[in-house]
Amino acid sequence: MSYIQRPLKPEVQDQLINVEPLHQIINEYRDKGDKDRRTPAAVMDALMEAGVHRIWVSKAFGGAHLSLPSGMALIESIARQDASVAWQMGVQGALSRLSDYLPESSARHIFQDHSRLIVGVVAPSGKAERVGGGFLLKGRWSFASGSAHADWLACAAVVTEKGQPVMTDAGPLTQMLFVPKKDYRLMDDWYTTGLRGTGSNSFEVNDVFVPDEFTIPGPDLLAPPPERPSRAFGIGYYDFGPFTSAPTTLGIAQDALESFREMAVSKVPLGGKTPLRQSHTVHEKIGYAWSLLLSSRLLIENAASHAIQDGYSGQRLSALIRLSASTTARNAKKIVDIVHTLSGATSVYEGDRLEKCFRDINTAVKHITLAPASIEMVGQFIMEEELLIRR
Repeated sequence: MSYIQRPLKPEVQDQLINVEPLHQIINEYRDKGDKDRRTPAAVMDALMEAGVHRIWVSKAFGGAHLSLPSGMALIESIARQDASVAWQMGVQGALSRLSDYLPESSARHIFQDHSRLIVGVVAPSGKAERVGGGFLLKGRWSFASGSAHADWLACAAVVTEKGQPVMTDAGPLTQMLFVPKKDYRLMDDWYTTGLRGTGSNSFEVNDVFVPDEFTIPGPDLLAPPPERPSRAFGIGYYDFGPFTSAPTTLGIAQDALESFREMAVSKVPLGGKTPLRQSHTVHEKIGYAWSLLLSSRLLIENAASHAIQDGYSGQRLSALIRLSASTTARNAKKIVDIVHTLSGATSVYEGDRLEKCFRDINTAVKHITLAPASIEMVGQFIMEEELLIRR
């Protein structure tokens, strides 16, 4: 079905990212990663060697600086092999955007001098007490995807002075802080329905000093990063995030469609006489499912085009991106539901490819960048011209 797959952009090949060997090794270790609740080192080493974890980092900091569409196509192609691996690479894409906000020397140290992953969470689950030259950080955070292969932790915290939160008109002041591996402790708590191979464990930091130059004020992330020659993208951090998660859902959907097509060639329903591939009902539903996939690609790529070229700014752009990403995820889930139902009892067994797609998509759509609440908030913006993250 290559004629309706998303083609990889020539730019990916120009960066010498040879995807076929990566696809092979990812698929080879797919079941092991699911069982171990972490991606095997052989897979992650191959991805890091190819620079996939730095595709959206500026070349000034050792990254590939792929275009937004090229990076999305690459992540979707990985998700067709293993959604957990693609999810981690998407997270790396999101966290890599912090490189444009850090001082250049700090960005170079974290993203170029260190070759492994940066993991973290933007929810301010800790406290950062202001002290001379930096902050004293303490807290516990969840969902550190890729934790088994990381050198650095990026975590958001509420800024405090003498133990009390520093308040602004928008609420408590926050700070994003970077902590090296030696200063945080991972918790083995990633037991989940899907995306098991991401190793998205929780972590703790206890009274660790973080210098100012390894932090970013939280309010800065609401706006595009400052202009400078090393800047990779002029898109705000929170506006970029949905582009790194939505492609994984499209890859899961395509994996489900292609896996079902292989199954339907020979599977005859109980009591039936012909294989599923000859069913008119199957034909209609699969055609509809492919239409959802193709239209969702166009939707998220349209949002990317506006973010890069058309000069939309502020809430209009944020609303478009949120609506596109959440709708893409909703459609991807619908696609998986369609083929999971059509496959009958086959897909209820652990280890079946469709069973994993079902678990992975139902876990992925829980992420804040893809959740249905974003559609609700965009609806409020359309009706009342106020865009919130949550009510």
